Amino acid sequence: MNDIPGLRPQEAVGNALRDFARHILAEGRVAIEDGKRVEAVAVHDFRAAMKSWRAFLRLIEPHLPEGERRWRIEARDLARMLAGARDAQAALDAVADCEKHTPSHRLSSQSWGTIRTKLEDLRVTAETASLTPTLRKRISAALDRAEAQIERWPLDELTFSDVTQALREDYRRARRLMPEKWREASAQELHDLRQRVVVHRFQIELVEPLWPRLGRTWVREAQKLRNRLGKCQDLAVLAGYCEPHQPLARWRSRLLSVISQRQAQHVKAARRIAGRLYAEKPKAFRRRLEALWDGMSASR
Repeated sequence: MNDIPGLRPQEAVGNALRDFARHILAEGRVAIEDGKRVEAVAVHDFRAAMKSWRAFLRLIEPHLPEGERRWRIEARDLARMLAGARDAQAALDAVADCEKHTPSHRLSSQSWGTIRTKLEDLRVTAETASLTPTLRKRISAALDRAEAQIERWPLDELTFSDVTQALREDYRRARRLMPEKWREASAQELHDLRQRVVVHRFQIELVEPLWPRLGRTWVREAQKLRNRLGKCQDLAVLAGYCEPHQPLARWRSRLLSVISQRQAQHVKAARRIAGRLYAEKPKAFRRRLEALWDGMSASR
């Protein structure tokens, strides 16, 4: 259990934060430098590592020298370079979701097959120049710079209270973005909420060692919410391909009806999960983390 990076009372907060940062960058490096890894998997894993890295940077940025925000911007830009095939893959994921829950009389298996083929062609075209050797070297160099910078960051004076304050702020931001009327929430509103849920989902891993069983459950719940909101986003991308003069315009009327129905189902599920995940007020959430820290400190 102690091999998992995270905050524990027996270890200085600054050291634990550096270990956590190194772990994230190592995950990104393995994804991008493992020549045996399928490219689509490598891209997915690297983008996930950059999301975790950016969530971590959001947490510590208030305690870093001015100008250090560039690291989060660079991570965002690196991930975007590998997003070329993301829309087509998102639409393919939405197609798989819709087909599973759509009666055959609304769209035949032949129609679904043709739709998948068109989207697969788009994805392959977008992936052709995705992860070139030049880009791999550029990303590796960026990771080298970030790893070196970790050692220079003034983290030694940070306390657990500093960390919980930052966790509270991002928890509060996500909570505030929960729609008052979920059924009427726009795709952009759900996307904005998902971005904050992603930040919270990765940040909470930092304190998971304080409450291993409940911590893992919390991460799973956050991931479930992220997935449901992600499916809404995938469906919105699929709807975009149905617009006039787009590849799937031929199936527009039938697909949009199916998309709308699935979106409503995912939004309903997301509302239930969010209600559980963000039930506490931000101050209570922070107090609970600090109580766990104090309890573990006292038992040492």
